[in-house]
Amino acid sequence: MLRFYYIKTQVMKTILTLIFVLTIGVTAQAQDAKADVKVETVEMTIVTSTTNENTVARLYKFKNSRVKKALSFTTKRNKAKLA
Repeated sequence: MLRFYYIKTQVMKTILTLIFVLTIGVTAQAQDAKADVKVETVEMTIVTSTTNENTVARLYKFKNSRVKKALSFTTKRNKAKLA
C-alpha cells in the first residue's frame, strides 16, 4: 500500500513538472519580440588642436615595474602555513 502512494506521488510530480515546463515554454513563445529599434546617429567633429604642456614623465629603471608591482600582491591565503 505504501508503495502505491510512492508511485502515485512520483507520477503526480512528473505530470506537474511537465505542465509547468510547457506553460513556461508557451508563455515564452507568446511574447511579441518584433519591436523595431531605431538608432539615432550623432555627428561629432574632430578637434585637431595641439597644446604644448609641460608634463613630468616618470622614468623607471625596469620596464613595466608598475604592472609587476601591482600583480605581485599577496593575500592571507597565499601565505604558507606551518603544520
